[in-house]
Amino acid sequence: MPSSVDSRTVVVTGASGLISSALVTALENDGHRVLRAVRRAVRDPERELSWDPAAGSIEIEKLEGADAVVHLAGESIAGRRWSEAFKQRLLDSRVQGTRLISEAVAALSKRPRVLASASAIGFYGERGNAWLDESTSPGEGFLPEVCLQWEHSTQAARDAGIRVANLRFGVVLSPRSGALADMLTPFKLGAGGVLGSGRQYFSWIALDDAVRAIRFVIENEQLAGPMNLVVPEPVTNRQFTKALGEVLSRPTVLPMPAFAARLLFGEMADALLLASARVLPGRLSEAGFRFDFPELKPALRHMLAN
Repeated sequence: MPSSVDSRTVVVTGASGLISSALVTALENDGHRVLRAVRRAVRDPERELSWDPAAGSIEIEKLEGADAVVHLAGESIAGRRWSEAFKQRLLDSRVQGTRLISEAVAALSKRPRVLASASAIGFYGERGNAWLDESTSPGEGFLPEVCLQWEHSTQAARDAGIRVANLRFGVVLSPRSGALADMLTPFKLGAGGVLGSGRQYFSWIALDDAVRAIRFVIENEQLAGPMNLVVPEPVTNRQFTKALGEVLSRPTVLPMPAFAARLLFGEMADALLLASARVLPGRLSEAGFRFDFPELKPALRHMLAN
């Protein structure tokens, strides 16, 4: 986005999350005004707005005149077994919030130019070695169904003439939180190893590039619809395991067989740990986006330097 000479007002939901907090910092450092959507009591009325997706409430008047809305809220999908109740919470946290923000911006008299709303490459499901881009049809199973409903929940904004971009995030890598942070302790202890066959593809993006990609989408008027936020060269789980072990100077000789992953994590193991999605950033690449960290090992070295 432009520098402070041409400052914008951007509303961000999920502002305490990994991607959102990094985005907020980057925008504010460049002189933009950021309004964080919060579910707790508002502490700073100039920088926060109240919303409650489950209750269907939002301070809609504070959305008036915003240039862009970046909707990144949603319950974390990893880190625990999926009960039927938890799966419903995952779905509701995405659909209810997205529908609320979409209907709210559609009802404004002065609407934002763009709604950039999170989705995920879980849209594609298990696809083996096939290359996947934004033209690929959805897969089968729980995660593809969640992503379909999640993206469809932006329809009110689209019908109102707002440019809507559905941001299909791959695994966002950062040592601060998320998948990489969870791996660091076992890998540093020499307990890292491949998951299952190790042949499943792992489509990722560095946190810094994820933030840059969001801002690129906001500013490029031709970008609408689904957008894969992943690097151009996904790696297999075996390649990722080897690269992380080499960067940390630790052995990676303790594999987790597929049956053990399923015993520990149930359905989540097949959907997140063992599934293969070889995803390309087709729309971003066509629009001229350039990744600062397109290769895994240099990206890991940069992130883990301190």
